[in-house]
Amino acid sequence: MKIIYYNKLTKKERDKLLRRPAIKTGDVYEYISPVLKDIKKYGMKAVVKYARKFDNAKNKNLLISKNELEKSAGQLDGRTKKAIETAVNNITRFHKLQYPSGYRVETMPGVECSRTFIPIEKVGLYIPGGSAVLFSTLLMLAIPARIAGSEKIIVASPVGDKIEPALAYAACKLRIDEFYNVGGAQAIGMLAFVNKVDKIFGPGNQFVTAAKSLVSIDPEGCAIDMPAGPSEVLVIADKNGDPSFIAADLLSQAEHGADSQALLITDSEKLAERVYSEIQLQLKKLPRRETARKALIHSKIIVVRKIETAFEISNDYAPEHLILNLKSFSKYKRLVKNAGSVFIGAYSPESAGDYASGTNHSLPTYGYAKSYGGVNVESFMKSVTFQKLSKRGLSNLAPAIITMAEKENLHAHANAVKIRLKK
Repeated sequence: MKIIYYNKLTKKERDKLLRRPAIKTGDVYEYISPVLKDIKKYGMKAVVKYARKFDNAKNKNLLISKNELEKSAGQLDGRTKKAIETAVNNITRFHKLQYPSGYRVETMPGVECSRTFIPIEKVGLYIPGGSAVLFSTLLMLAIPARIAGSEKIIVASPVGDKIEPALAYAACKLRIDEFYNVGGAQAIGMLAFVNKVDKIFGPGNQFVTAAKSLVSIDPEGCAIDMPAGPSEVLVIADKNGDPSFIAADLLSQAEHGADSQALLITDSEKLAERVYSEIQLQLKKLPRRETARKALIHSKIIVVRKIETAFEISNDYAPEHLILNLKSFSKYKRLVKNAGSVFIGAYSPESAGDYASGTNHSLPTYGYAKSYGGVNVESFMKSVTFQKLSKRGLSNLAPAIITMAEKENLHAHANAVKIRLKK
């Protein structure tokens, strides 16, 4: 991790500074396309084949029974159960407020327009496996799905020989309809082409991300939540920041994966140096220090002359997580334009949002925060508009419709109005 002085850089160097590590997708798409085609053609038989090959699955039946889930959930310790209960309560409370209300308006006499929100009926949730069992991600996806009113929730996760009790407990708590022991591209293929869900949610590695992208453009596939990339955090701090707090925030991001990125921007050279030293101290104590160390290779500490410049850099970068460790946030709030989720003040670590504050941790990465928001209740719904015109209303609107239709040379459109007014 390097300390970089922004004012000493050329424009070309500044542009390069914010460049994220490139994601090589060409080979990945070529690798997984046959997998998806196979699943599309042969169904669950192909899913089992690839689950055995890539997940080391032992059983032909990948569906985890309710009894197995309940048995594993019963082994969870009380402390973790209580933690999950706290998270569920807070996430539910925050997300219930997001439930959208429809509306109706008479745009002109006899012309009534309305908008209604309808739940997506069947959703698929992908929960990554690997060295860290992310049961918190199940909470972040299943809770808003339940609040939205989705009728069926299907989960896919490569749990191995035995499902982790915390994940099983969360699945039981949230009344997951079906839970499959399968991961990777084959899980995405299963959800899209076998379970035939309407939309897939959840993070994953480059194979999962590529598979989601491919099924989203397949006519027989389904929608997805958002594009995804490696996880990231950007911290903006002034001289009042606590170096140990900031270092801990940067490392909590770095331990996610070797491709994660952690950035600090500050107007204090002294703070930059102290944070750098603190990172070295805390890194030695982390169980996942090797992963974090790799992530720190492309992470940076950037020193600027004024905090306003830090916000300019942040908005250009559009981080997944933005931590504002500033003495006076209200002074700078208006400067925040692009970020997935914002953490305000010294006592608001990213970890709070990752687990239990109530906000969602499924957020746009890789610069997509410029145009996407995080997962929310509306992500599991679609809006439908209605219009009802009386004869008088159509008569009032007819001159505008007919004129515009004929101007676009779409005379059948105009005739659909004219023929009604003759009767």
